[in-house]
Amino acid sequence: MFRLNFIALVCCAAFACHFEGFANADQVKPKNVLFIVIDDLRPEVNAYGQDSMVTPNWDRLAKKGVKFERAYCQYPVCNPSRSSMMTGKRPDQLGIVSNTVALRKKWPDLTTLPQLFRENGFYTAGLGKLFHAGLDDNGSPALFRDSVSFDYFYDALRKNPEIGKQGQGRILGDGSIPWCKWLAAEGGDEAQPDGMIAAEAVRVLKEHSNQPFFIGVGFHKPHDPFIAPKEYFDHYPIDEIQLAKEPKDRVPLLRHALSNKDFFNSLTEQDQREFKRAYQACTTFSDAQVGKLFDAMDRLKLWDDTIVVMVGDHGYHLGEHRWWNKVTVFELGARVPMILWVPGCEGMGQKTNSVVELLDVYPTLCDYFGLTPPHEHAGDSLRAVIETPSVTIEKPAYTQVVRGGVGMGYSVRSGDWRLTRWGREGQGGYELYDHTQDHLEYNNLADRPEHLGTRNRLNELLEHGFPALKD
Repeated sequence: MFRLNFIALVCCAAFACHFEGFANADQVKPKNVLFIVIDDLRPEVNAYGQDSMVTPNWDRLAKKGVKFERAYCQYPVCNPSRSSMMTGKRPDQLGIVSNTVALRKKWPDLTTLPQLFRENGFYTAGLGKLFHAGLDDNGSPALFRDSVSFDYFYDALRKNPEIGKQGQGRILGDGSIPWCKWLAAEGGDEAQPDGMIAAEAVRVLKEHSNQPFFIGVGFHKPHDPFIAPKEYFDHYPIDEIQLAKEPKDRVPLLRHALSNKDFFNSLTEQDQREFKRAYQACTTFSDAQVGKLFDAMDRLKLWDDTIVVMVGDHGYHLGEHRWWNKVTVFELGARVPMILWVPGCEGMGQKTNSVVELLDVYPTLCDYFGLTPPHEHAGDSLRAVIETPSVTIEKPAYTQVVRGGVGMGYSVRSGDWRLTRWGREGQGGYELYDHTQDHLEYNNLADRPEHLGTRNRLNELLEHGFPALKD
């Protein structure tokens, strides 16, 4: 649960008195949810300080809602991250730590977030990638589907016309990894799956704007392969791409078995520039599709009735630590962009530095809509943070990932520190980082005697967050 310092308690108490009076006024209670998930997006958007990025719609929501500067996923891989976020349970609790196990295979009766809204009379739609490993109505594997969560499901991953598969591009490196490619495609937005999803989402919003709804929209890009209409590449001239700079005294900490490590180390500077450019082009393309949803919200006058959640499912590396992917518990693998809009809330248009987790979204929406979670959840409602963003709530964020040779890595971000413990007994080593000095986590302080107290304190937090570590 949250721990608040004395100043925070005073501020929250003052706000509670104010909000009680506000709630008794003729306030319009939100009746809808628009839930947007962007695949593989780290905070590589203008609203998070990346001035080189063209992301006007992330910026638009950031100015309107509450921007979370320190939001973290629970597992830096699609299926376990989304399963955790959609159930409010940790990957360790679910036993889902890969992309191969469908949530419904292990937990057929667990109530997901959209399912809870559906059971309480809301129209629910899933468009694109909300879940990862799913099942169809017959119980067979089907990407992204969860029939009990949605009244209506739509995806266009393999439906785009041939023209959208044509254009200029190439497979990077030695060509041995098919997904590591880019394409500046012909045909415009709706010749791509995300453009088709955006168009369908706008249609669904219009058709169901007069009834309570939970509409989830999952955009695939900037996930690989890096394909976007060619006009989005024009925002990023290849000779202006800035590559990550490694400290000369860097100690290589991606030392445990990792697939593709040798391949990434072999990428030429030109390969790296093209990789990053294509990722950025896909990010701007995804942002443009979000803009179509927001324009529909404007036309349909839905902002005053609708809570909007927009998140990335996990972080991503673009050459930092010589890595070009996710699957790490470094800050860049664990941190995600997250913005919430709550109509009628005084905290809108602000940002918060409170450390929060993706699995907190489930209890937060339950709180705002007066729904009782049907199972025990690991997160906390963020309502206090949303309504008073200037008050920093002290809460650790936990992320985990499997690494070959040592098993599970357990990581905690608390305040300005991150500790990672490799293996249940730490047999794979520890990593400790001070974010006041080292925000990209290149300087491991775990074995420094002067930081033993901090390491022990954070290790206790790890054992609290991951009970299996105490066994």
